[in-house]
Parts: sequence; structure tokens; C-alpha cells
Amino acid sequence: MNATQTGIIAGLVLGLAATQGFLAFVITLAIGFVGLVVGRVIDGELDLSDVFSGGRGKDR
Repeated sequence: MNATQTGIIAGLVLGLAATQGFLAFVITLAIGFVGLVVGRVIDGELDLSDVFSGGRGKDR
């Protein structure tokens, strides 16, 4: 599945959530963001060791 298909599906899901109310929209958006981050980590496109290292090691 390419980025266009993923974007279309995400837009449809967010649109359905928006019809249920603002809170459902926000919750769906937040869960979608978490899913995006997890997917990037699994694919190897995002390295979280830089984020959680706190800047330790390189400068010292």
C-alpha cells in the first residue's frame, strides 16, 4: 500500500470519526498518529534511540 492509499484511508476514517463528534475525531487522530510512529519504527524508517538517548554520548 503506497502513501496515497494510506492517506485516503486515513482521511475516510477521520471523516467518519468527525461525524460522531469532536472527541471521537481527536481520539481517532491520536491513535492514527501512534500507529504511524509504530509503523515507521517497524519498517526501520524511524530510529527512536536518538529520541530517548537524551543527547548523551556524542558531546561528552
